[in-house]
Amino acid sequence: MHESSLLRMKWFKDNYLIDQRNYKVLDIGSYGVNGTYKDIFDNKNFSYFGLDIEKGPNVDIVPENIYSWKEIKDDQFDVVISGQAFEHIEFFWITMQEIARVLKKDGLVCIIAPHGFGEHRFPVDCWRFFSDGMIALARWTNLTVVHAHTNSAPTLNHHQWFSKDAADSMLIAKKEYSGKPNFDPTSY
Repeated sequence: MHESSLLRMKWFKDNYLIDQRNYKVLDIGSYGVNGTYKDIFDNKNFSYFGLDIEKGPNVDIVPENIYSWKEIKDDQFDVVISGQAFEHIEFFWITMQEIARVLKKDGLVCIIAPHGFGEHRFPVDCWRFFSDGMIALARWTNLTVVHAHTNSAPTLNHHQWFSKDAADSMLIAKKEYSGKPNFDPTSY
């Protein structure tokens, strides 16, 4: 996992998950290949669960169908995160619907996905993302955009956030409803 991805996820936690309640967190694409976000959420304020397509390190939930998580009821998690996974998901927009479905009302989602990077299959490598694409994902699932950026940082002094060849895009969005998302093209 690239250092900038870890910095972005830590920044999300430190700036958006600041009250002292216990957050139930679901990490999509959690398999421990070259690092995980688990340590960022390793304290009494977080109950962390990892979801991925196969059993392995840092995986608690393996859905029978990767695009329909029958193992998880609607509105179960306060926070859903995903970093460096969306480029490997063939139909990421379906995954985004499942993320919105399992997120509780007033819950937050944080997605970090590559804008740059060379091809890196695990098992496939299908996509790259821009801020507008992240915003479109939020709109597709009726989430309210809180923050979106591509290869940006809190200040110009945060040099380790920037990259010419390994840049990330980031989305933070809020769910302001209960249940499943329902995209209505007539209200778009």
